[in-house]
Amino acid sequence: MRNLFFALSSSFLILSCTGGNNRSANTNLQETVQKDSSLQLVKEMATNIVKTGFNAGDGYNEVWIRDYNTFITLATKVHPHEQIKEQLALFFKLQGADGNIADGFVKKSSLKNGVSDYYTITSPLAPAYAAHKNTVETDQETSLIQAVHKYIAATQDSSFLSQKIGDSPVKDRMEHALQFLLDKRYNDRYGLLWGATTVDWGDVQPEHDWGVHLDENSHIALDIYDNAMFLIALDNYMDLFPEKKEKWGKIRTTIADNSMKHLWDEKNQKFIPHIYIKDSPFPKDFDENQIYYHGGTAIAIEANLLSRDQIKSSLDKMIKNVKDAGAATIGLTIYPTYPAGFFKNKGMYPYGYQNGGDWTWFGGRMIQQLVKNGFTQEAYEQLQPMLERVIKNKGFYEWYTKDNKPEGSGTFRGEAGVLYDAIELLENTGKQ
Repeated sequence: MRNLFFALSSSFLILSCTGGNNRSANTNLQETVQKDSSLQLVKEMATNIVKTGFNAGDGYNEVWIRDYNTFITLATKVHPHEQIKEQLALFFKLQGADGNIADGFVKKSSLKNGVSDYYTITSPLAPAYAAHKNTVETDQETSLIQAVHKYIAATQDSSFLSQKIGDSPVKDRMEHALQFLLDKRYNDRYGLLWGATTVDWGDVQPEHDWGVHLDENSHIALDIYDNAMFLIALDNYMDLFPEKKEKWGKIRTTIADNSMKHLWDEKNQKFIPHIYIKDSPFPKDFDENQIYYHGGTAIAIEANLLSRDQIKSSLDKMIKNVKDAGAATIGLTIYPTYPAGFFKNKGMYPYGYQNGGDWTWFGGRMIQQLVKNGFTQEAYEQLQPMLERVIKNKGFYEWYTKDNKPEGSGTFRGEAGVLYDAIELLENTGKQ
């Protein structure tokens, strides 16, 4: 009995000390976060950028839904809510008869003679606007569902769900968008959504000089990003409409199970880049599974697909990839890159654009997931180089080169939005 009492007492002492150390570490981190002036500075910079509009950045005229989804929470703090709802409503007004959602829209008045070979989507519900859809991707519908959920979470304005767009309320149009993915983008063999072959979360396929539209040359494939985005959208939709769980909950389980069954490489503890429905656009002797997809992995974590141990392993791999590549942050899209010449689009050179460019737009989302899963110290450490370059460059840029030089669109609101949200999460850690 004495031995048992001693063992129990020792265990209690160890647990108490461990808990004390954790509390002390959390307290120290909170103090560090509170004293770190760079966090508040970047939040102020992000706020000022999002105040200036809704388009993705100064390189884009249109409002993109995949971008809007990542800064809409901040937008609710600096724009009238009616204006934000109108932006969301425009995507539903331009929704296709089959339920599909466009990538982005512009005012027709901004186009030469009001027409364009690119902005071909129009609707009598929005006569002053035209839109486009990069059909190689499968994230427009899911991005809109997520954006609506974020808007309502931030404002508690659930009345938007009942707003009529044409003959249908928003809530029905949301379900129509989800159904489009099942009707038009679902592969029965694998039980997963498909898209064209792109790099990680990207929207450029290898077969064309530009590469954003499906055609007879496209190579259809399954990847983790599209399916993880669908899972998040399903969770958001069922949170807004609990009465829909019976139908969509089963679909969620199927997509989640099949994502891990078919796309997770258990041996290498990573997601494989693609499953090809017919064949690959790349040479037969190319081992594509050597490539690690940072962005898709971050979204898979957001979709609750990975365990805590798998998240830690993923972070360790990302950090090693950054070191091996000589890059700056875990926003590194992929590592290693696709070799030169694998994409006809000249911007997709190794470490260029989506082929290994460093994107805070996704790195910031990984920071958010680290905080949400208890890796607050790691999140703070990995956030630092992202903040440093924003301050150094006096603004937000679309992506960065391997040697940390800014590229692409300036005033990139997606980067501003994800950093603002990541900082807010860090600042609120431990506050109860």
